Order: sequence, then structure tokens, then C-alpha cells
Amino acid sequence: MTGRKHAAKNACVMLVADINMAATFRGYFTRDGWHLSLGCARFEFDPSLGGDLLVAERRDPGVFTEAHTLLDTYRDTHHHALIVLDCEWDGAPPKAEIVRRITANMISKGWEEANIRVIAIDPELENWIWQDNVNVSTALRYTGELSLRNLLAQNQRWPLGHAKPTRPKEAVEWVLRQTKTPRSSAVYEKLASRVSVANCADEAFNELRDSLRAWFPVGALA
Repeated sequence: MTGRKHAAKNACVMLVADINMAATFRGYFTRDGWHLSLGCARFEFDPSLGGDLLVAERRDPGVFTEAHTLLDTYRDTHHHALIVLDCEWDGAPPKAEIVRRITANMISKGWEEANIRVIAIDPELENWIWQDNVNVSTALRYTGELSLRNLLAQNQRWPLGHAKPTRPKEAVEWVLRQTKTPRSSAVYEKLASRVSVANCADEAFNELRDSLRAWFPVGALA
């Protein structure tokens, strides 16, 4: 049988809302054995910007209104599309509407619903990285005698008995101010490269994990 051979598609393209989110994904997908903690098969993924990882210029609102346009050409080059944004931004509709609208727009461009997933983080990305863990303290350069967890509790930023700070992004920014550390994407990349996700209870992260498990089941070819 003869004919033109079609180029193989890449596994997955990921569109995220900002450079801190991109750094978080880059930090995670460059660590050794990242697929083991997710419980999925390893798949080829280029976490460099312009590779399989894209950042929307207009941040969360840009992802919401333009994801289907930004990813239009990737339908021919990638099997799956993962779209990630925060739920909290000026003018944001409810989480369910964010997911419904982006999904409908992607389908209108020819993507199959089974091959796309919209991850709307409630309220924001920083919810993924907060753990009572020395690696978090190290990444944020906190070296005080009091544990970072107790420091945040004393300052009403992470109540005892709560799994996460009440305002996760503001908690990160507050600690960085205390340690005189500039807020940068490098901080997020370092956090993601060190913090365990094995017991992460965040709903949006678990949606991401479950999507990758379904798309790339253990035992499948990479």
C-alpha cells in the first residue's frame, strides 16, 4: 500500500494563564519520575515555552475567551489539549461556566471533547503548592525558628485545621515579603520541582491527574 505518510502527533499541548503557572508546570515536568507520582504512563512533553507549553498573553481572561483560537492549529499536531486557569479574576463567571464555555469553544473548532480538559483552579494556582513541608519553606527562603505553618497560623493566613491558607496567593506574597525574596517565576518552578503531589487534595489538581491517567494509562506505549 502506498500513499503519503502522516507525521505522528505530539502527546499533549498545555495552555496556561501566566508565567508563574508555566514555571510550575515546567518545574514539575522536568523532575525525575514525574509520571510515577501522577500514576500515569510517561509521555513525551516539551515544557519549554513554544514547545508543548503555551502562555496566554491576556492571562486568565485571555484563556477564557481565546483558548480555542490559540489552540486551533494544535489540533493537527497534538492528540490532547489541557487548558489551565484560575477561577478568581475580575469579571470571572462561576467555575462551571468557565469550564463549559471553554470546552464548547474548543469543540466548535473541531476538538473532540474526550481529548480536551479545562482545569479551573479554585481560587488560584497557589492552592497547589501549599503544604506543611520543609521544601515549601526552603523555596520561599523562610528560615525562622517558628515553623512556617505556625507563623502563618499566628498571622491568620493559614488557620489551624485547614488544609490550605485561606488566600493562597496572598500567603505566598506575604511570606516572600517577610523573607525579602522577589516574587518571580523561579520561585514557582523551585516549589514545583520539590513539593510532593502524592497526597494533594486539591480538586483541580486531581482533575488534572485523572485526565492524564485516562489519556496515558500505565502500561501504554509512550
